Amino acid sequence: MLLAASLNGPDIPWSHILPLLIFLGATCALLLLGSLIPSWPRVGNAVVTISASVAAIVASVVKWNYLHWHKGDTYIADAIAVDRFAVFATIVISLAVVGASLLMSAYLSRTDSEGPELYALFMTAAIGAIVMVSANDLVVLFLGLETLSLSLYLLAASNRRREESQEAGLKYFVLGGFASAFFLYGIALVYGGSGKTSISTIHDSLAAYVSIHKTDAMLLVGIGLLMIGLAFKVSAAPFQVWTPDVYEGAPTPVTAFMASAGKVAAFAAMLRILTVALASRADDWRPVVWALAILTVFVGSTMAVVQTNVKRMLSYSSISHAGFILVGVEAAGHMKGNGLNSSMAYLAIYTVLVLGSFAIVLALSGVDDSETSLDDFKGLAKRRPALALAFSVLLFAQAGVPFTAGFVAKFGVIKSAVEVNSYAIAIAAMVAAVIGAYLYLRIVVSMWMEEPTSNNEIVIARPVRYVIALSVAATLLVGIFPDLLLNAAELVRFAPK
Repeated sequence: MLLAASLNGPDIPWSHILPLLIFLGATCALLLLGSLIPSWPRVGNAVVTISASVAAIVASVVKWNYLHWHKGDTYIADAIAVDRFAVFATIVISLAVVGASLLMSAYLSRTDSEGPELYALFMTAAIGAIVMVSANDLVVLFLGLETLSLSLYLLAASNRRREESQEAGLKYFVLGGFASAFFLYGIALVYGGSGKTSISTIHDSLAAYVSIHKTDAMLLVGIGLLMIGLAFKVSAAPFQVWTPDVYEGAPTPVTAFMASAGKVAAFAAMLRILTVALASRADDWRPVVWALAILTVFVGSTMAVVQTNVKRMLSYSSISHAGFILVGVEAAGHMKGNGLNSSMAYLAIYTVLVLGSFAIVLALSGVDDSETSLDDFKGLAKRRPALALAFSVLLFAQAGVPFTAGFVAKFGVIKSAVEVNSYAIAIAAMVAAVIGAYLYLRIVVSMWMEEPTSNNEIVIARPVRYVIALSVAATLLVGIFPDLLLNAAELVRFAPK
C-alpha cells in the first residue's frame, strides 16, 4: 500500500484516447458475449465490431473539429500525440475495420463458421495501428507495432482448413519477427546516439547537435535499422518478398485489412519518425527513401504483369502503390511543399480502392477462397456485368485514370515531388505507372473480351455488395470532386514540437 501510494502516474486525458478505449471495450465485450451466451448470433460479432468502428470514427471526427480551435499536443508523459495527423489516420484505420468486418461476415457465413475471435483480432490490430500513428515515443510505437503485427499473424493463419493460410501465417510471423528485431535494435542505437526515445525530444536533441565527421556512426546505423524495419512493414523493395505469398494465402478479408489498415499504420509511423524525430538528419535518410521509392515502383509494376493469380497481381500492385507513397515521403523529407499531405491522401484513397478490389475477389473466390486465378475472372462481364464494371472502375483508378480517385492520389504525390525539384523520382513514378497499367488492363480485357471458363453461379452476399458499392461511389466522387478529400488532407499537421 505504501509503495502504491508513493507512485505518481501520468495524467491520462481519457477523451483524447477515446477511439482506443472504444476498440478495447468492444473487444472485451465481444469475447465475453461470445463465450458466455451459447445462442449469441453470428451476425452479432460483425454488429459489435462495426458499431465500435463507427463510434471510433465519430469520436475522431469530434476530435478533428476540436483541433480546429486547439493546437495538437502530447499527453500521457508525452507518449501519445493528439494532432490532426493521428486523427486523420485513425479515421482511415477505423474505416478499414468497417470494410474488413463486412467482408469477414460474408466470408464466415459462406464457410458456415463463427469466428468471434477474428473480429476481436481486427479490433486489437486497430488498437495497435492507432497507437502507431499516435505514438510520440519510439518504445510506445514499437508496442503498437507488435500489437498490430501479432494480430495480423494470427489473422493470416486463421483458416485452419487451408494449407496456404497456415503457410502465409508462418512466413509472415518468421519474417515479421526479423523485421521487428531490426526495428527494436534501431531504437536502441538511436537512443544511444541521441539519449532520447521521445520523438519530439529526439528532434530537439539532434537539432541542437552539430555533427562532426565519423562521430555519429551509431545514430546513422540506428536510422538505417529503423528504415529496414519500416520498409518491411510497408512492403518496400527489396523487403517485399513476404507480400505475395501472405496476400495470396491469407483469407481474402484479412488480405484487404492488411493492405489497408496495416499500410496506413506503417506509413504514418514512418512519416512521424522521419519528418519529426529525424528532421535535422533528412540529408542522411532522404537518399535512402529516394532509392527505395524508385526500386519499389518498378519491382511492383514489372513483377505484377507476369502473375497469373489475381490476388498475387493485387499484392504486387500493393507494392507498387507503396513505392508511390514513398515518393510522397521523399518529398516530405525536404520539409516544404505538401509531401506529407499528399501521402496521407494517397493512403486514404488506396484504402478505399483495396477494400473494394478484394471485395470483388471475395465474391468470385468460391467457398474455399481458392478460385482467384486470372482464368476465374475471364468472361465475368457476360456472367455478372455490373460486377465487371465495378471492378473495372477500381482497376482503372489504381492505374491512375483521370476522373477517378487513383488519379488524384498519384497526381498528388508526383506533384509534391516536382514542387521540391525531385524530378528524377517523379519521372520514374510516371514511367512505372505506365508499366503498371498493363496489369490492370490485362484483368479488364480478361473480364470483357474473353469467354467464361466457368459456369458456376456467382453469389454476392449483401455485405460484400455494400463494400463494392461504397468503394466505387467514393472512387468516382473523389475523382470528380477531389477537394472533398484534399481539403481535409491539407489540414493534416503534427503536434507542435
